[in-house]
Amino acid sequence: MPQSADLDPEALARWIAGALPALGQVEAIEKFAGGQSNPTYRVTTAVGDIVLRRKPFGPLLPSAHAVDREYRLLSALHPTGFPVPRPIALCEDEGVIGAVFYLMEMVEGRTFWNGALPDLPVEARRPHYLSMIDTMAALHSLDPAAIGLADFAPPGNYIERQVARWTRQYRAAQTDEVAEVERLIEWLPQTLPAQDRVSVIHGDYRIDNLIYGEDGRVRAVLDWELATLGDPVADFAYLAMNWAMPCDGRSGLAGLDLAAEGIPTMEEAVAQYCEGTGREGLPNLNWYFAFNLFRLTGIVQGIKKRVIDGNASNAGAAAMAERVVPLAKAAWEQARLAGAS
Repeated sequence: MPQSADLDPEALARWIAGALPALGQVEAIEKFAGGQSNPTYRVTTAVGDIVLRRKPFGPLLPSAHAVDREYRLLSALHPTGFPVPRPIALCEDEGVIGAVFYLMEMVEGRTFWNGALPDLPVEARRPHYLSMIDTMAALHSLDPAAIGLADFAPPGNYIERQVARWTRQYRAAQTDEVAEVERLIEWLPQTLPAQDRVSVIHGDYRIDNLIYGEDGRVRAVLDWELATLGDPVADFAYLAMNWAMPCDGRSGLAGLDLAAEGIPTMEEAVAQYCEGTGREGLPNLNWYFAFNLFRLTGIVQGIKKRVIDGNASNAGAAAMAERVVPLAKAAWEQARLAGAS
């Protein structure tokens, strides 16, 4: 059996043989490219491919990389028909492969890394975007209590808790003094918006965390590490932020001629989301953009710390770590647009 770069295939095969004998023999393990947080692998078994997702090896920041929470969430969402992979099994014994992991079904389809969707015909791009927005609206319309997630997280004061959490995460991983981050840490808690709804929120909803079918509809939403109960406006704002971020081959769209490219405008995206969730409209998004960029700064700072500590999971992690200061500057610029001085 081919050896994956950082996973013991024999140990995994022994566990699967004991816990999930119906899967048969493990034939190959291949680590997926991409992803900075929880390493993810294609596991080929006698009956087909499945996916393994694990915590990183080595020391971790508090509350990060909670793959057991991801597994619980998938187990709650899948029976509703919401598009997530079917969960198969959770292994909380770190002694098996060196970290907690879970297995889920392999959903086949297309993943797009560039939000401009250059690989699609112009006329196909708008349906892909509308499906992405409609899928988020469907998530935010689920009743957490009705699907067994009432205690998944404290339901209220989401933004206040998130600002405090990402301030702690940033401090725990801090390696440098960044002036804009210090200003945000002071300004954000003083200007918290009111929360009017509680939903299951994804926390990292963007086009490269989706798998699409050939019909342009979302077949699976991936990477639920940051999911919680909270303010759906903040979750949507994280997606909407792509319209304000420069077009750079990732999910950013600013600078594109959206009409010519067949992509909805931010105003159209907001209208589509509001129609799907029964809202009249959304508040000023700049505050949420500032918050989400601050949070993204904290995430990337965590990657930078893992690079320094030598346990980053992705070959591109070092390049990602260089984005800390640009992200912090972009966050402060959005804060200024929201009234900070």
